[in-house]
Amino acid sequence: MSEIPARAKEPTESTESEDPSADAPLGDAVWQSSPPGSIYDYIKVASFSIGPDGLVDQWSLRAEQLLGIRAEDAVGTDPIEAFIDPDLRERGQRKMTEILDGREWTGVVPFRAPGEAEGTGQPPGGRSGRRGLAEVYVMPTRTEDGEKAAVCIVVDVRVLRSIETDLAASQAIFGQSPFGFLLIDPDLRVRRANQRFAATFGGTPDDHRGKGVHDYLPRAEADRVSATLRRVLETGDSITDMHVTGFVPGTEERRHWSVNLYRVHSGSGRPIGVAWLGTDITARRQAAREAAAARRNLALLNEAGARIGNSLDLETTARELLDVVVPGFCDLATVDLYQGLLVGDQTPPGLADGSAELRRVAFSSAVSDAPFLGTGERVKLGAVHHYPFNSPCADALRTARPRTVPAEEGGLVQSTLAVPMVAHDTVVGLVQFARTKGSEPFGDRDRDLAVELAARAAVCIDNARLYRREHERALILQRSLLPPGDPEASGLDIACRYLPGNAATGRASEVGGDWFDVIELPGHRTALVVGDVMGRGLRAAVAMGELRTAVRTLAQLDIEPAEVLSQLDEIARGLGAPGGVQQATRAARRPREADLSEVYLATCVYAVYDSVTRRCTFANAGHLPPVLVEPGETALMLDVPPGLPLGVGGEPFEEVEVELPEGALLALYTDGLVESRDHPLDEGLQAFVGALTDPSQPLEDVCDQVLHTLDSHHGEDDIALLMARVQGLPSDSVGDWTLPREPRSVGRAREYARAQLLAWDMEPLVDTTELLVSELVTNALRYGEGEIRLRLLLDRTLVCEVWDSGLVQPRRRRARDTDEGGRGLQLVGLLSAAWGSRRTPRGKTVWFELPLPGADTQLTDPAEALLSLF
Repeated sequence: MSEIPARAKEPTESTESEDPSADAPLGDAVWQSSPPGSIYDYIKVASFSIGPDGLVDQWSLRAEQLLGIRAEDAVGTDPIEAFIDPDLRERGQRKMTEILDGREWTGVVPFRAPGEAEGTGQPPGGRSGRRGLAEVYVMPTRTEDGEKAAVCIVVDVRVLRSIETDLAASQAIFGQSPFGFLLIDPDLRVRRANQRFAATFGGTPDDHRGKGVHDYLPRAEADRVSATLRRVLETGDSITDMHVTGFVPGTEERRHWSVNLYRVHSGSGRPIGVAWLGTDITARRQAAREAAAARRNLALLNEAGARIGNSLDLETTARELLDVVVPGFCDLATVDLYQGLLVGDQTPPGLADGSAELRRVAFSSAVSDAPFLGTGERVKLGAVHHYPFNSPCADALRTARPRTVPAEEGGLVQSTLAVPMVAHDTVVGLVQFARTKGSEPFGDRDRDLAVELAARAAVCIDNARLYRREHERALILQRSLLPPGDPEASGLDIACRYLPGNAATGRASEVGGDWFDVIELPGHRTALVVGDVMGRGLRAAVAMGELRTAVRTLAQLDIEPAEVLSQLDEIARGLGAPGGVQQATRAARRPREADLSEVYLATCVYAVYDSVTRRCTFANAGHLPPVLVEPGETALMLDVPPGLPLGVGGEPFEEVEVELPEGALLALYTDGLVESRDHPLDEGLQAFVGALTDPSQPLEDVCDQVLHTLDSHHGEDDIALLMARVQGLPSDSVGDWTLPREPRSVGRAREYARAQLLAWDMEPLVDTTELLVSELVTNALRYGEGEIRLRLLLDRTLVCEVWDSGLVQPRRRRARDTDEGGRGLQLVGLLSAAWGSRRTPRGKTVWFELPLPGADTQLTDPAEALLSLF
């Protein structure tokens, strides 16, 4: 080997920028002094040669670095003496002899190397240094002269063991990895694949060498992944959890993988490719989709529970269902309800076989130009229709089970579910859910959700239907208990309004217990009543009817307003308890022991107006104060002691008497007019008083003005408004005389009556009036006390009143044929339209009423009446 210079083949230092192979494809021939990334560069192989004399004659730079001896110190030395421990030199000499005899040898030799020169990184000049193990490969050779020599290749055992460990670890990771493992070269070709990858895509790992991503993935996905691989190669930035979608060979099932990418380098740091670790996440992705669907469904159900059923209106409830499902669950949806159920029928014809008429009450779409869902002919919102007997929708109605509606060819909709709306084992309608092309078709989970949503809405719709039916019945009952048309009263111009809560607010509401009444009393007096039973619903309406009836009955007894409320209080305390009026009587006797939870509470204001005196007496049971507007003055609330509500008991009621000027306006009302959740009572009262700015307008216009002004204050309560304008009885329509307590007063009374009737041009009433006045004055002389007062009142009827100081009320009885008297009151009853008596603060008043003569009035002949009594 003497022809080879000592340093002729040693590698020289070079940089990566000088490497002509950096851009060359793997496998191309590269002629250079020191190719970076060479295995020899990685394991740092050293070499030296031994001459025929057994001495070192060549020493490489790597030998200097590995063994720590410079070439000038090593050449010419005996390697056994120089590097081998003394106790192994004898054996080493024998091996050297064998080598020089032409035998190859490989083995691990301990060596002793001098340490590096401090701070220089170069071999020191001395021979003392570190100890180590070297793997030596000795190959016999010959010199130019034919003499035997040897070439020695030396590697540090530590480096070899490190390489073996790295290779074993790499092989274990690559071969035993549960992930699909690829090594992709700079040309984006598979350099190596593991068994896991081959098991997924078929063949053996070697079958995948040289393939690219386009061999495994659809074109668009492959282009995306290729771009990502190039970016990893160029930048060295790793990619984690990149989702890749493709197909496994031989199947049409779409698969999903999560891929991690990182750049791989050689031992010298040169990029040699990209490592690909992929795991199949199809099942995990499916589970995630199912979990997301479950969360979405749960959210929809929660939203449905919160938003559906907030109204007791059928159409509103149907729209609330569609607001929940579009677009969160479907793209289109409709709701059809049985027409018969909407109008109140319990079992509309055709309900059993699904052929009954339906009305489309709701439609919603998340897409433009959406079709109206239907079978055959399209059904528009509000239309009444029915489904053909053999259609899936009719089958769903008939069987109470959901059905899939086939998609029309070329249509926008690709998937439709027809789901019956079942409440309490009764089908009330049908809801259709539809998804357009591009959306995921309905699955089993979607079907179950649709059934649940339809069932929830059906219960709410059925409740709304039942409520509507009961509300209409209660409203009919309530309206039947209110005065029909515009009431008439003597000396008053009357206008009234009643608005149920739903009419005032536009929302469904339970019927309330508000009422008003106008009751004509004897003597051209009028009772004005406004009341409000606390609570809502049918029972409140019934209680209101009972109280109204009781008020009318008590009013006919012509007792004082405070006494009327006291009697009503007893009645109200018995309405909610077993035993009715008897329970009320017992409660009245033990007011402090009464249980208010068993009674209905109500407020009421009762006023009696006398058209002759224009005086009005008020009594109040916890109600809002009346409002009075005098001509030319601002409106004011009358100071009437409120008292306790009816049904509480234990306290007497007070009366207040107010003189009302001609043209004054009196307003009675319930709290629904002035109070709501958004507006406090004081604000509503002030608004009401402020709305009465021009009381001179017609009363109907005044009522409309008040309701229009206070529209923003309306709550969910009913509204009752009663307005009366004072039109007192003119003085020339009143005849009033005082008679002494003597027999001659009977004839004088007849004369007064005849003269007054002739002055009023009421001659047809003279004979009857004279006869009846004579009877009443005669009774006052016989059974009464004190002076006698006679009063005639002419308005819509003729009223005659006879006053005295006696307290004994006249009682009508049937006279026997042999009796000489006892027929006077019978005669009054036969000839008058009405008669009666009432107590006054100073005694009593007995009265009778005659209709005014006219085309429709037939007067009874007094002579015939007298004959009928005998």
